[in-house]
Amino acid sequence: MIASRTPGSPVSLVILIGRILYALVFVGSGIVRHLVRMEETSRYAASRGVPAATPLVLFSGLGIVAGGLGVGFGVWADLAVLGLVAYSLVAAVLVHHFWTDTDPVEQRHQTSHFMKNLSMAGGGLVLFGFLVAAGPAVDFTITDPVWSFDL
Repeated sequence: MIASRTPGSPVSLVILIGRILYALVFVGSGIVRHLVRMEETSRYAASRGVPAATPLVLFSGLGIVAGGLGVGFGVWADLAVLGLVAYSLVAAVLVHHFWTDTDPVEQRHQTSHFMKNLSMAGGGLVLFGFLVAAGPAVDFTITDPVWSFDL
């Protein structure tokens, strides 16, 4: 159970700032890399072996923007963060498969991106756990979480 706290407390503000910072990575990438620069990103994804790169870049861009906005604004934030976790893991494996690269520089580059995606997925799982444990007690959200579990 989450310890009792005062609504709108400094801790609630820290959590809100954390949600916004986590969300900005996805919203920014979704808009700029996936939607505005879709052709360039699709070529890159195709070069990494992603099948149907253009439709997947469009779909993933829309998904991560929606997920990021859901986390940031608190609209079914638990469901939104699970979508971002899934995206991060799929992108890590489909795009940043460093184990297939033979060029050492490219392998280091892809390893860094792979580990970044794993870290983002891990942070998302921590956020999911917090959201479902706190349930409707999470401040600064538009909707309550979809799920609520007692710890």
